Amino acid sequence: MLEQARTELSTLRDLLRFAVSRYNEAHLFFGHGTDNAWDEAVYLLLHSLHLPLDRLEPFLDAKLTSAERADLLHVIERRVKERLPVAYLTNEAWLGEFSFYVDERVIVPRSFIAELLREQLAPWVEDPDAVADVLDLCTGSACLAILAAHAFPAARIDAVDLSPDALAVARHNVADYDLAARIRLVEGNLFAGLKSRRYDLIIANPPYVNAAAMATLPAEYRREPELALASGDDGLDLTRAILAGARRQLRPHGLLVVEIGHNREALEAAFPETPFTWLDTTAGDQYVFLLHRDDLP
Repeated sequence: MLEQARTELSTLRDLLRFAVSRYNEAHLFFGHGTDNAWDEAVYLLLHSLHLPLDRLEPFLDAKLTSAERADLLHVIERRVKERLPVAYLTNEAWLGEFSFYVDERVIVPRSFIAELLREQLAPWVEDPDAVADVLDLCTGSACLAILAAHAFPAARIDAVDLSPDALAVARHNVADYDLAARIRLVEGNLFAGLKSRRYDLIIANPPYVNAAAMATLPAEYRREPELALASGDDGLDLTRAILAGARRQLRPHGLLVVEIGHNREALEAAFPETPFTWLDTTAGDQYVFLLHRDDLP
């Protein structure tokens, strides 16, 4: 099949059709920026050809050079055979209008908190300019720390992760956005290395996949660091630790915002006296909670 493709396919339209066919034949899973074969193939091929990601039509019938065709076929086959998330093939992931460098040392950025930061956490944060100190737990690629720096222009941000590999990627992104003066990267286990630091806002998108779900994850998700996904039998190990330590790290008016995946029912059962506020996102109000400092356990 590949030998025929090398000799018989000549245009970008041909390669897109071929990519979608290979994707569907291989039953790939899409959950890292797109939800279907066509959109992902368009992104992968345009990116690989260094073309504008929002300008497909003018290039569809442009003929490819033999070197370009070989490169595209190679990246398509890697996606199919290695089940790599597309972000690891392009070393790029997007949250809204923000692009981040990623590789296999970090989870591919995806967070409903990103949506909320675009709105500066309104109405819960009344004055974004008054937010002086933000803590981003389990920062990974530092994507949320960078979004927080843009949402709260006067804030200093501490971005914490247990993985030195993840922090190397985070350092790359912080440098790309010229934010080293405002974002401090901290290697450590949640609050352990922060001592007496106090924050106006703590955000966290921690690991939250439970043991049963980990056992059935699609191959694409299993290419991501397990440390960034798994969180015990019920998916709440990291969330429990955050709830236990957040109060002493927050200022009296401080807020805690945490993403927990599909664990709302389990969390509310585990903390029946805690008055969680569930924030609206494009996927509903099941995934991100907010707590004021005084409401923390």
